[in-house]
Amino acid sequence: MAYFDNAKVGDSVYGLVFGAGEIAQIFEDSHYKLMVSFKNGYEVPYTDDGIPGWGNFNKQTLFFKNDVDLTDVDFAPVSKVLSPKKIIKLREKNKLQVRLPSGIWKNAKKAEPSYVEELLEKEKFHLFRKKQDKDKAKKDKEKEKSSKE
Repeated sequence: MAYFDNAKVGDSVYGLVFGAGEIAQIFEDSHYKLMVSFKNGYEVPYTDDGIPGWGNFNKQTLFFKNDVDLTDVDFAPVSKVLSPKKIIKLREKNKLQVRLPSGIWKNAKKAEPSYVEELLEKEKFHLFRKKQDKDKAKKDKEKEKSSKE
């Protein structure tokens, strides 16, 4: 049984790439079972397991909105804007992260190449950062949490 077997048109969903959206269409006899319209204007087809029809994703990125827990997802703002030269170096070493339209940081290799190229062409360097060490990211989250209290 697939995750979206009981999905209906109009159900609220959350995509890790594009954020909040709703199911616009359901296709019975197709590889992509769902068409999701996101609040930022994107429409993306998904399999009944929540895998998108674009990018290099092989894991589920779409969930019912009530099933999503974003407490462990990195939405942190960029602390240092990278130079174009540094972005190229990090990209070659597979240590470059890009901020997806949902606000989540992901490896640039996982993002759609045209999306990354468009950001580079438009000189939106603030949407790139060096891959975070897991220990450093954890410390930053704890620091941010303690400063709010």
